[in-house]
Amino acid sequence: MGLNMSFTKVQNIYSPEEFKDEIPVRGELKKIKAARDEELKNVITGKDKRFLVIVGPCSASDEDAVCDYTYRLAQLNDKVKDKLFIVPRIYTNKPRTTGEGYKGMLHQPDPTKGANILAGIRALRKMHIRAIEETHLTAADEMLYPENYAFVDDILGYVAIGARSVENQQHRLVSSGIEVPVGMKNPTSGDFSVMLNSIKAAQSGHTFLYRSDEVSTSGNPYAHAVLRGSINKHGQLQQNYHYEDMILLADMYHQANLEFPFVVVDANHANSKKKFDEQPRIIKEVLHSRKINSTLSNLVRGVMIESFIEEGNQKPDGGVYGKSITDACLGWNDTEKLILHMAENV
Repeated sequence: MGLNMSFTKVQNIYSPEEFKDEIPVRGELKKIKAARDEELKNVITGKDKRFLVIVGPCSASDEDAVCDYTYRLAQLNDKVKDKLFIVPRIYTNKPRTTGEGYKGMLHQPDPTKGANILAGIRALRKMHIRAIEETHLTAADEMLYPENYAFVDDILGYVAIGARSVENQQHRLVSSGIEVPVGMKNPTSGDFSVMLNSIKAAQSGHTFLYRSDEVSTSGNPYAHAVLRGSINKHGQLQQNYHYEDMILLADMYHQANLEFPFVVVDANHANSKKKFDEQPRIIKEVLHSRKINSTLSNLVRGVMIESFIEEGNQKPDGGVYGKSITDACLGWNDTEKLILHMAENV
């Protein structure tokens, strides 16, 4: 490798251009993505009044189950598309607090086997493209590794920056050059000012090193806030979806003078205190807060839900079709009821 570092080369990884040539997004799908991208930008700016719903499994570990789930979403979308803008959550990178455990399809296309990143990139591109082909819905994924975004920048309709990444300079700078909406989560500490600073950085232009090039960006005006709860110094999970939390954020957002203020509430993670079945209650509280305060109605215009075919979770070798192998998820029946409820109450 030519580096004075304790790295051992495992295998060559093709360039993003080579992967795109091998597993391309073909003409009709490009048109679908372009149209969806424009619609979602209009949701963020407020031109489109639909409520954003980013929903799907904690991690996308099984192509067939993920595409089955996404097809169900597409069928449901036909019933609610006048009120909701649904984005499937197809997350192929999984942050690990200690570095141990399943790290997502990028690392392990087969979660019961070891790492194979070359095969992982192939697998995740095939899965994302299949989902678009079968449903005409473009998905969200987490940008856990900024240098890897180039492998999927022609596929994704939404990018999430996680709580552990949002303070990182490279995540902020790369977000400034992404052409689709980017959701910046509050950090694990819960500090709103850190999240708002990350949005400001993402909305500004920069010059920096990306992969092998010096690049410049003009800023991403569609970068926005995602509330996911926090953890205090005692290791206790704390929620930040309550009325008072959102009013505070509304005031701070206004003072920060950012473009297109927009807040998504992540109903799982620390907000649910990792109790997946609390997500419907949390979302109903958020909808109520919007109804009684016009500022919140204009600002809080989306939610994230962790959901799969079967509720709960299992170990990577559990073998239950459509059940999460990472964080526990809401099951399909409850998800369908919740989405129909949202459509009637946004």
